[in-house]
Amino acid sequence: MFGAGWSARGRWLLPLSRRLLQPLQPPGGAGGGRCLPSREDATEASSSSLADLGLQPRQDKYGGLSLHLSQLRSPESLDEATFRLWLQDSVKQWKAEGHIAVWLHVPILQSRFIAVAAEQGFDFHHAESNSAALTLWLAGGHNRLPVYATHQLGVAGAVLDIHTGKVLVIQERNKTTNAWKFPGGLSEPGEDIDGNFFLLLGNTAVREVFEETGIKSEFKALLSIRQQHRHPGAFGKSDLYIICRLEPSSFSINFCQQECLRCEWMDLTELAKTKEATPITSNVAKLLLYGYREGFDKIDITMREFPAVYTGLFYKLYHRQLPENYRNTINLP
Repeated sequence: MFGAGWSARGRWLLPLSRRLLQPLQPPGGAGGGRCLPSREDATEASSSSLADLGLQPRQDKYGGLSLHLSQLRSPESLDEATFRLWLQDSVKQWKAEGHIAVWLHVPILQSRFIAVAAEQGFDFHHAESNSAALTLWLAGGHNRLPVYATHQLGVAGAVLDIHTGKVLVIQERNKTTNAWKFPGGLSEPGEDIDGNFFLLLGNTAVREVFEETGIKSEFKALLSIRQQHRHPGAFGKSDLYIICRLEPSSFSINFCQQECLRCEWMDLTELAKTKEATPITSNVAKLLLYGYREGFDKIDITMREFPAVYTGLFYKLYHRQLPENYRNTINLP
């Protein structure tokens, strides 16, 4: 499996002369119109360094190459015809050298090169706000490059006041049916699922609850994960919807009237019984009621943070609670 964040530094194997980016003079000196370089010019140019263009190619550990056109020093000087000649010869050489794939990253203001790349067999892989990534599979057989994001992530907060047994619920304004549900929304890139109000930035459940209801809260545990394929609001991708157990640190509702039609503290037993709740809300309300009566340790999926195998990075592992004597292998019987 090949990751989208390939970073192993390699070397450029296909140099391109700066002369390819400069207007060519007709015989007899200056003047006249611009001439396109011939294939012979492009081949001759392959003896010069791509560093002249400011490009820093990278070769990943899987045998692929990554090329960022944003590194061009003078992109306005590189026309489509010159790019086409270079890319044709480059693809041939990359194949001959045994590279299995090419990632071509194109800034939106250089989109004129996308059609040229498509002529050589490149396909869109993904696009962000100001750039697109194209890929070309060079090895034989099935294309084994990973597809882009397969899921979107939604997170909701079941905010339960353990002193009153009431839970925070909303009715969304833009729904065809006014069913009760837990407040929530889509997770932002780089945002954690868990957290508390004082770490509001970077914590989806707490942030969404506050934005929709005005209630401050603190993450306690995960309760459930729903997976739904072909979600209507996910652009054909699948949807993961996580519901977290939160505890409130404020209680006065000030809900967002653009998003919510109603918002209130509802008795948990009533929510578990009512037919005016979404199916997932009704089922999680019953789960939450069980934990409230019998102990949250029976339903909670808790979180622990560990160092990742990648230097300087950490990850969060969510699982059922592990007894202390099992966390330390020295104490295992």
